[in-house]
Amino acid sequence: MNQTTNYLIGIRRIIKLHESMLKESVCREYALTLTEATVISFLYNNPGKDTAADIVELRMLQKGNVSQAVESLVKKSLLIRKQDAEDRRKIHLSLTDKAEPVVEMVERVCREFHEEVFYGITPEKLHTFSEVNEQMEENVRKAIEKRG
Repeated sequence: MNQTTNYLIGIRRIIKLHESMLKESVCREYALTLTEATVISFLYNNPGKDTAADIVELRMLQKGNVSQAVESLVKKSLLIRKQDAEDRRKIHLSLTDKAEPVVEMVERVCREFHEEVFYGITPEKLHTFSEVNEQMEENVRKAIEKRG
């Protein structure tokens, strides 16, 4: 296989591992859909990125799926909506105290995911990977903007 194929397969496998780890624990334990668990994980791990639009953009999920998940999480009292003081069209999302046990399990899954993905990689190589990954993210962002 060529390098591009290997790279794309690697990315997809990492995503699949993360999703399967969420399904096996968070989704099963708290009767959540994968999208609901992803919304909770995103809001917890990304302070300041707290709108459905942020989730759609950064996690590349379908807008309708995120809307359904948000509605369901609000009904389950795991999430609340709050209108932005300056822009009434913008709705901020925040986790409730009832979501705390879910968040704790999400944290555990994130630690386990990190341990499995980066097993055997030295701190120096991990630092280099982080720098390269940041540069790649910037390059991709610019390429998408250029084509947008």
